[in-house]
Amino acid sequence: MQLALDEDQEMIAQTARDFLEENSPVARFRALRDEGAELGYSADLFKEMAGLGWAGIPFDEKQGGAGMGLAELVLIVEALGRKLAPEPFIGGVTMGGSALSLGGNTALLDAWLPSVIDGGKVVAFAHQEARSRYDVCRVETRAEADGDGFKLTGEKVQVLDAVGADAVIIPARVSGEAGDRDGLTLFLVETGASGAAGAAGVSVVRQNRLDHRNAAIVRLDDVHVSSSAILGVAGQGATLLEDVIERATVVLCGEMLGGMFEAFDLTVDYLKTRDQFGTKIGTFQGLQHRAANVFMELELARSCVMAAARAVDAGDKDAKKLVSLAKARCSDAYVLAANEGVQMFAGVGMTDEYDIGFYMKRARASELTFGDSSYHRNRWAEMGKY
Repeated sequence: MQLALDEDQEMIAQTARDFLEENSPVARFRALRDEGAELGYSADLFKEMAGLGWAGIPFDEKQGGAGMGLAELVLIVEALGRKLAPEPFIGGVTMGGSALSLGGNTALLDAWLPSVIDGGKVVAFAHQEARSRYDVCRVETRAEADGDGFKLTGEKVQVLDAVGADAVIIPARVSGEAGDRDGLTLFLVETGASGAAGAAGVSVVRQNRLDHRNAAIVRLDDVHVSSSAILGVAGQGATLLEDVIERATVVLCGEMLGGMFEAFDLTVDYLKTRDQFGTKIGTFQGLQHRAANVFMELELARSCVMAAARAVDAGDKDAKKLVSLAKARCSDAYVLAANEGVQMFAGVGMTDEYDIGFYMKRARASELTFGDSSYHRNRWAEMGKY
């Protein structure tokens, strides 16, 4: 399996880094946080990014996309992760867009996917519930037959990019009990966020996160949806749900790569400039060894992410194992890079004045998103029958 980037991928990565260096420094993330911006990102900048073709990367050319894959999207989100750019590429493009691309009927595809690709609309994906933890099939939200459609009742939590989203895709249960694979159906529910008429009974409430990422609680109170809003096959949505989460996990790993490498670079720069006992602390062998250890873990994580992305793109039989390998390694490596960074910055690393603290918070929050390292190690072992 090829892990090195080809010439086109190198160009994509460099273009993304240059664009974000100019248009989205970490100072912008800090300003959005300080302002308490409800949306948490810039809709105009997101459209500009989409105009560069970024949002269309993982979608087929027949659907209006660029016909590339996760291996290329990972390069974009790595650049986003370096600058903590909050635009909705995980919850919106990857999760909502993938659900539409993989399971949407012709009407849903025509109505929504082009606007996801051009940045005009955001479609979030609400899979997590208060008691689901990492079991995506532990769905308690109910869908009961109601005339020509269904009536949805339930609550979703930690819905990424849901604040300001035009629609939310809701996995709900038409039969069975929480944890059953059978009986799950995915519905597209319009929120009315952009001024259009949304479904009655749906509410989206911002949910504060440690890392200040756009997330929300989505409540559904007897929300009527038409049968035409179903993605995939009614009662058989488990595979589609799992496929979306697999893809989102890979893309999150790409973002984590960017964050961990930026945290490492900030730390190395600090070691080169901080004086103690009349010399630069970067000359202390103990700190050099610690930095070298972090760098090795980061490079290993990068190889795992590229292997997982290429495996998912190719439909490889071991793709899920490689996704778990990547997420476990990225969770550990990001936390290590951020913790070591704060330690080597010493006391000032715990202050809000320095950016390194942002990466420690993002590392912790990302570790718990889509499964922590313990969960994915266990899943990897179970799939390998160890």
